[in-house]
Amino acid sequence: MPVSSPNLDANLAVALDALLAECSVTLAAARLRTSPAAMSRTLARLRRVLRDPLLVRAGQTMVLTPRAEALRDEAAAVVGRLEALLAPGGDVDPAALVRTFTVQASDLVGAALAPGLLGPARSRAPGVSLRVLTEDGEAGPALRDGRVDLEIGAVDHSDPETRIEELVTLRFAAGVRAGHPLGQGPVTPARLAEADHVVVSRRGHFSGPLDAALAGHGLTRRVTAVLPGHLAAMALAAASDVVCLVPVARPGEPPTPITDAARALGLDLVEIPVTLPPLTISMAWHPRHSADGAHQWLRDAVRRALRPASPRGAGSVP
Repeated sequence: MPVSSPNLDANLAVALDALLAECSVTLAAARLRTSPAAMSRTLARLRRVLRDPLLVRAGQTMVLTPRAEALRDEAAAVVGRLEALLAPGGDVDPAALVRTFTVQASDLVGAALAPGLLGPARSRAPGVSLRVLTEDGEAGPALRDGRVDLEIGAVDHSDPETRIEELVTLRFAAGVRAGHPLGQGPVTPARLAEADHVVVSRRGHFSGPLDAALAGHGLTRRVTAVLPGHLAAMALAAASDVVCLVPVARPGEPPTPITDAARALGLDLVEIPVTLPPLTISMAWHPRHSADGAHQWLRDAVRRALRPASPRGAGSVP
């Protein structure tokens, strides 16, 4: 006898994705802008169609069954393909585009992005506005819920439905005020450790990769301040004797606009004598926007704004 296939239409697929992503009838209903009662009825229908409870109560929360766990990534992928399939064509006239884009980025990336994006937009897409939000721990859900169009920075989450594109990979140099002792003569690990440092950490951590690298030489440094953003740290370094880390282009690559803020503050950039992990700046978006012409325009504009453009120099620290 032929085996009948489950009758899972597109609306049920979208509801299944929301339920498996949120693990909550109430949150899934809010995501799809429907009532909890309607979502409960949809869950009951999904249970009948898939012959599995999908969500079961565990104390005060709901948890996924093993079948639901196995379906979670595939449900997200199916919905992403449906959204791309049914999205309007990608052609868009920038001059006729009227839209506000919301971007989540660090202060340093935002400072590099805004002039590079809004300058061309003013002449070619005057109806475009840009809203930049500070980084937080909710980038994945914010992209999925449509609260953020793009996340730009060191993307550290890999939700199955998120699209990620690397823009530029940077290394670190030491940023110091003009005339700082560290800028005079060769910099050794010992001289670097002897200086006072400012650390950038949104969570207030006093240590980072530089401490691990110095520990390999049997050295520790003194951190006098922890600040949440790179611009504040660079401003402090420009006005005092503390040292801050500044992302710069790798050797042999053209300069990046992300370093322009350090130069504008008058910081000298000094090679550091230890090896630190590189910093990769990427942009992430939800696949619902992949085929949207306006969003494609935004991604192209971000690429032009943040990627090194022309070989204006060797990309080494002056």
